Amino acid sequence: MNIKDIRLSDDSDLAGSYAAMQRAGQSAIDLAIQTNTAIVIMLDGKVQRIPAAELIKQRQAKASS
Repeated sequence: MNIKDIRLSDDSDLAGSYAAMQRAGQSAIDLAIQTNTAIVIMLDGKVQRIPAAELIKQRQAKASS
């Protein structure tokens, strides 16, 4: 399978969709923290639940690095 980075697409809407998906993911994290709920992601083919407390820890670690 030939996988091309979507950000390199000739179609500007398609190329811009990557940033839009990143913003949507960040908004989901923000909302989970505000409401003290978890988010559910797929990582390495496995469903994982990340609680708000862990999201806060990750955000603090990222901010301090």
